[in-house]
Amino acid sequence: MSQVVQFSNTPLKASSILGTRVVDVHAESLGNIKELVIDPETGRVAYAVVAFGGFLGMGEKLFAIPFKSFDYDKANNQYTLQVPKTLLEKAPGFDADHWPSMSDEHWNRDIHAYYGYSPYWE
Repeated sequence: MSQVVQFSNTPLKASSILGTRVVDVHAESLGNIKELVIDPETGRVAYAVVAFGGFLGMGEKLFAIPFKSFDYDKANNQYTLQVPKTLLEKAPGFDADHWPSMSDEHWNRDIHAYYGYSPYWE
């Protein structure tokens, strides 16, 4: 009888990530993950689209944040965003009816630069 070995990096279904709470480094709630943007060429998660603000979904603003900006807290099933609150307050965002063009390389580079990361595809 073979023994089951626990995999330390257990993959998660995208549907289980959507709606997951996002907190800052002080465990204060920021919002939740609304969408994952996946690069079809590499299979990598490029961005988590996070909703901040608003009430019952009204007036909330969306932000595409490089996925490597998050740490997963398995014990609390939440993502900790490793970005200073001052940076988030001025971050480029969009509303649900006016998404940026994800195919625009300039936009992708600007988003990564804003959060202090090299583009994931390089």
